[in-house]
Amino acid sequence: MPTILIADDNQQITSILGEYAKKEGYTPIIALDGWDALEQFERTKPDILLLDVMMPQMDGFELCREIRRTSNVPIIMVTARGEDFEKIMGLDIGADDYIVKPFSPAEVMARVRAIMRRLEREDSRVNKLLSFDNLSVNLEDYTVAVAGNSVALTKKEIELLWTLASHKNKVFSRDNLLDSLWGHDYFGDNRTVDSHIKRLRAKLDVFSHDNWEIKTIWGVGYKFEVKS
Repeated sequence: MPTILIADDNQQITSILGEYAKKEGYTPIIALDGWDALEQFERTKPDILLLDVMMPQMDGFELCREIRRTSNVPIIMVTARGEDFEKIMGLDIGADDYIVKPFSPAEVMARVRAIMRRLEREDSRVNKLLSFDNLSVNLEDYTVAVAGNSVALTKKEIELLWTLASHKNKVFSRDNLLDSLWGHDYFGDNRTVDSHIKRLRAKLDVFSHDNWEIKTIWGVGYKFEVKS
């Protein structure tokens, strides 16, 4: 049975989400602070995480960063406020989705289902290796290298790069990318794509890549452009 780690210092919330998770076929693992959540994660290796942003000992952002050092497990951030900077920050540091309190437990489970469906589609891909010029992307272990140099990217940044680079010179609209990578059930907007592209470029541009680039097509979206 798959497991879900629910980390929130509000026991009422963890209790309710735990019951809904059981109905979805998950075994819930409950943590009431950030340190406990990290310990539970390292011990149980859950299939997906729900992390509250405001937790004692270690907040959700710090916990997400720590987990992303070693794992690409799906993470949904939960925040009590709806400020864009918090949502963008959570996604930029490696979260797969976010949800704002107060929320419906049924909506939370719908987000979980959407992410897990997307992962199933990704796992069904036959080819997990992509290379072009001095770029290599490996979806088996989620690693990226440019000219032999390892590039530290988040899970979503790697998936974004894979999508673009596996369709050279094809223009993807922001909505195309949002639907493909975050799923049709995602409730965010296409500024999420812009934020991820910006961070992806900054990390790739540390290394020379004269024969390709991620190019903005103004008013449309982005493409992996191969230079002649």
